[in-house]
Amino acid sequence: MNDYCDTSLLVSLYVEDRHSTQADRIVQQCGPIILTSLHRAEWHHAIAQNVFRGRLSTAEATAFIAQFLDDTTNPRWVKAVLPENALEVCTEFARRHGPKLGMRTLDSLHVACALELNADRFWTFDERQAKLAKAVGLKTG
Repeated sequence: MNDYCDTSLLVSLYVEDRHSTQADRIVQQCGPIILTSLHRAEWHHAIAQNVFRGRLSTAEATAFIAQFLDDTTNPRWVKAVLPENALEVCTEFARRHGPKLGMRTLDSLHVACALELNADRFWTFDERQAKLAKAVGLKTG
């Protein structure tokens, strides 16, 4: 059983925010967590944005990055290649579900990746993203 968490949930594991406590609980109950290059790119951008906005110091960001890189060597994290057709699936989601759900591109791309990588469960704090995941047949937390 593999779980897929959107990047904002993963960031909440490291950078204290209103979702951090819940993110910790979710990850404790997850099976192995799928991690793609999309996660890594978004995660690093989120940390950089926190430095830019003055929420983190450069030293804090460096420590979080080191911890994240160390954590992801654990077998709990399943590194996966971004599915080849993820962008096409994401585009189809926009056509079929976008007018009703109003989700953003990267949110639907995460759902497309989870679906294509056969995730057993999709975890997110984003309501529209969760609705899309349910609409395409993924279990959500």
